[in-house]
Amino acid sequence: MSKITRHLNGRSWQLLINELAATFRFLKKRLIVKPYVNVRKYALAIVPFQRPARTPIAQKEPLPDYIVWGVIDWKFRHQRPQHLASELAAAGRRVFYISSNFQADHRAGFVAEDLNGLGNLYQVKLFLRRPQIIYFSTADQKAASQLCLDIGELLNWSKSTNVVSIVQHPFWYPVASSLPNNRVIYDCIDDHAGFGNSSDEVLALEDKLFRHADMTIVTSGKLKEMAAPRTDRVEVIRNAADYAFFSNHVETQYRDPEGRPVIGYYGAIANWFDLDLIASVAEHFPHCTVLLVGADTIGARAQLRHHANVRFVGEVEYGRLPFFLYAFDVCLVPFKIIPLTLATNPVKVYEYLSAGKPVVSVDLPEMAEFPELVHVAKNSEEFISRIADVLATPQSEPLVASRKQFAKRQTWKHRVADLIDFAEQTITEPLVSIVVVTFNNLDFTRRCLDSVVAHSGHSNLEVIVVDNASSDGSQAYLQNWQTSGPNRHVILNDDNRGFAAANNQGMAVATGDYLVLLNNDTVVTSGWVRTMLRHLKQHPDIGLLGPVTNNIGNEAKVDVAYKDLGDMHRVSADYTRSHIGQIFDLRTLAFFCVMLRRDVYERVGALDEIYGLGFFEDDDYCRRVQKLGLRVVCARDVFVHHHLSASFMKMDTKARRQLFARNKQIYEAKWGTWIPHRHRARRASWRKSLPLFGK
Repeated sequence: MSKITRHLNGRSWQLLINELAATFRFLKKRLIVKPYVNVRKYALAIVPFQRPARTPIAQKEPLPDYIVWGVIDWKFRHQRPQHLASELAAAGRRVFYISSNFQADHRAGFVAEDLNGLGNLYQVKLFLRRPQIIYFSTADQKAASQLCLDIGELLNWSKSTNVVSIVQHPFWYPVASSLPNNRVIYDCIDDHAGFGNSSDEVLALEDKLFRHADMTIVTSGKLKEMAAPRTDRVEVIRNAADYAFFSNHVETQYRDPEGRPVIGYYGAIANWFDLDLIASVAEHFPHCTVLLVGADTIGARAQLRHHANVRFVGEVEYGRLPFFLYAFDVCLVPFKIIPLTLATNPVKVYEYLSAGKPVVSVDLPEMAEFPELVHVAKNSEEFISRIADVLATPQSEPLVASRKQFAKRQTWKHRVADLIDFAEQTITEPLVSIVVVTFNNLDFTRRCLDSVVAHSGHSNLEVIVVDNASSDGSQAYLQNWQTSGPNRHVILNDDNRGFAAANNQGMAVATGDYLVLLNNDTVVTSGWVRTMLRHLKQHPDIGLLGPVTNNIGNEAKVDVAYKDLGDMHRVSADYTRSHIGQIFDLRTLAFFCVMLRRDVYERVGALDEIYGLGFFEDDDYCRRVQKLGLRVVCARDVFVHHHLSASFMKMDTKARRQLFARNKQIYEAKWGTWIPHRHRARRASWRKSLPLFGK
């Protein structure tokens, strides 16, 4: 034993200890950690997610709900994202702020935190199997699918029927753009390329967001210049301040231990912060304290350690900022002149001015927005000179008042008023032409047209009704209906021209960028138009798009049960919100409801009128679309109630069978053996029901 002890010198003992520690870590991982993770994983998988028992206050129709897809967690640093969300809630909207952090969980679900106790402002953390950092990567197929299911649970909990998505980081685009009845606004806060750590994937996703968002808002003129080539829908909504909070003088404030004047800055001390400039300030004003308030992420404290008059406070809560701000004799914006800062509209300047404080800044383009209120320096020598001028000049009451008066007109309330105007009023939506063919069945027609008016939620519609010589009072009703609202057109035929010919009449006079063929025995549901539009915009290879329904002879039929049409809207909303973003290809769409782009219609042409009263014109048209290499697709997040063949059911059974047989022969002469429609096979497991995103 003594020989072994002598042989194990200090180094050998350390090696032995290291090997034992590594063995212990390995055994812990294999025998404890991994089994625990697996047990928790499968336990969660079999325990259904329970939505929060307390629900938000009811949505105030027709006001939309706002989902703010945050770039930071709510409790991180109180900035533009939290201010916009708070003011939107104060303006009577329900707001769901999506945190940049995730809850580790394999299920579809979320955690909601009531932020104001009023039930209209929540922070939401979505579940994700493998939480990731949103700034450096994009969501893969599995992650995006789970996030869509998460947000579906959120929408079912909140019963949201009309949504505006404010997207503040490109990571969220695939999910935010998939929401039903949703307008997407990109709130472009920064030049992401300027951070230097944004991946090519993130920047490519941002390009898609620019091009496909309904509108982009930017915080600076420079960002507008950058966005303009990629979108023609861009508006500037700059930053602002909580004037009421920062303008109230605080009696309790920071006091320099030596009673020296304070040259101050608060905010992030990151790679855009000019340490050389601060060092120069410290050297030129040794009789002053240079007070830096904020998180130091670049080792600034160590680099400035030789300057005894530089003091670091570290990160402080938003509510404590006035404690330091009111001690500043000069407020600084000491940024490097780099692409990131050239596109920056600093929030802190509005806050500095709200307190009436003098501000010295480097020469950033956005400083032009503060005429004669900010001392702008073109180089370090001027920066030092501007600080000296401020310290030597008494801050008169009129001067302080002018700064505060400017800031009083630049509040977050003002910015949100502009945001609401853009989001809810001024977005120009593409014109959608809806063609409805009628033949008797007035009650069905009335319900169909009423639902189009009540539930489409799209501001730019034209509705064209073509009547095939109805004899049940439909024509008189339609003539009256035509004069009861804008963009309504009625064509009254003297004889029954059949389904294809009547739809061709309607499409020939339609002026929309998108065309919809809609049967009169349907009832549409909330936001159906916008959701279908979104799919067509995101997938240019789709030629024809249809919804799921309760009653049809093919894969578009889904299992939803409801007692009446009133219950139908509730039940179908639960279904569609649980299938956000999900589409699937099928061979043939039934033409009870289909949407296509005008360019597709112009390439394919009109429906073939050889089929007469009906049957097989939809199969025929699908073959023609697919022949062009375009897809025929069904959207699981759009539901349209269908009575099914209301007009044909009034036809004599023998005549109906003869018509079917005749048209089947015509179809097969053109396209070969007809493949009968079939219902969609049931999914084998929950994993196979994830959003398909184009497949």
